[in-house]
Amino acid sequence: MPEYILLALVGFLAGAMNAAAGGGTFVSVPALIAAGVPSVSANMTSTIALCPGAFTSAYTFRKDFRAFGDASPLTLLLLSIAGGAAGALLLILTPGSAFDGLIPWLLLTGSIAFAFGRRIGEFLRARMTLGKTSLVVVQFMLGVYGGYFGGAVGLMMLAAWTIFGARDLVAMSAVRILVVACANATAILFFLAAGVIYWPQCFVMMAAGVAGGHFGARIAQKIPVHSLRAGISCLNFIITAIFFWKTFLG
Repeated sequence: MPEYILLALVGFLAGAMNAAAGGGTFVSVPALIAAGVPSVSANMTSTIALCPGAFTSAYTFRKDFRAFGDASPLTLLLLSIAGGAAGALLLILTPGSAFDGLIPWLLLTGSIAFAFGRRIGEFLRARMTLGKTSLVVVQFMLGVYGGYFGGAVGLMMLAAWTIFGARDLVAMSAVRILVVACANATAILFFLAAGVIYWPQCFVMMAAGVAGGHFGARIAQKIPVHSLRAGISCLNFIITAIFFWKTFLG
């Protein structure tokens, strides 16, 4: 029972984080691993558990959906779905022992992207000019990363869209939530076929994640985004450090 209470609390937190600023994977996957779920199954279970909460958040932001930048939201959505499917297949084919070694590096990549993604995007934009073809490739690759792991993929998308000239942060944030949710939903179809989901843990986290997704969307409309991101970034780096210590020093 304490294990499921913990998963419910973490599910609520992860759903709220994804809605407010992103990064819910940083707490959901470690919590499932701590509850005894193997790493690959934990990643798949986390994706399924948090997906309904993401759609709840997308519905809350539905009035903010509109076009921006060089590609339509539909184009971004289709590219992300295709990439999510490819990433899911890649995850299914990854041995558990190999994924254990990858987790700290995936967390570190996501933590850096979450904390500095926008600045990196602005830095690159000031030094290069990229066309629509480049955006198609980048968006597909982000979809692959989202289907494979997904930590901070929403923030990576915002940074990438900034490089390609998008400036409407409200519209980008709304589309980001929907695109990530749909890419994850596509990946879930492959995860279900793999048959390695831990359903009791998944349902507990899912129910809490839906509530957290609605709560986080409301909070995001009231609290400055930079304050939310600063707090989540600190948490992300702490969790990343713990995984590096356990993997290489523990």
